[in-house]
Amino acid sequence: MKKTCWLLLLTVFTHYLFAQNNPLKIGQSAPEISLPKPDGTSFALSALKGKLVLIDFWATWCAPCVKEQPELKRLYDNHKHQVDAGKFEILGVSLDKKKENWQKGIDRFNINWIQVSDLMFWKSLVAKDYAIEELPFNVLIDEQGEIIAINLHGKELEDFIGDYLSKHE
Repeated sequence: MKKTCWLLLLTVFTHYLFAQNNPLKIGQSAPEISLPKPDGTSFALSALKGKLVLIDFWATWCAPCVKEQPELKRLYDNHKHQVDAGKFEILGVSLDKKKENWQKGIDRFNINWIQVSDLMFWKSLVAKDYAIEELPFNVLIDEQGEIIAINLHGKELEDFIGDYLSKHE
């Protein structure tokens, strides 16, 4: 009986500990991101305030991320008029280690949205701030910088963005 109680207590404590480990919650402000773009200039997430922003965490070594890039390209192109109107943007945050691989990925997928990376792989402070444990991972933030969705993909992501933008036009 004592063993069972200790095991139950340990399970509850472990669950509580890990449940508190992820700082991201819908409704809270997104942590700032300030990283270099491929050309070396710095870019900050806060520069996109006033727009719906999809923060896409990815890497060229991540097969599911690579598979998702053409879908994101189509999504971005489908919302080009909202991008041009300053209402929507994608911020790609790469967890690559080598700049050459990252640049080749940008070129290969003809990515024309903002890309940043500190090339620190899983040691990136941004990966820690966003409690990223797997890729691909994304966060949607509203015009005030508040998190409105976490880790949507495929049709669910496309529908969410389409609905949001149509309601806020």
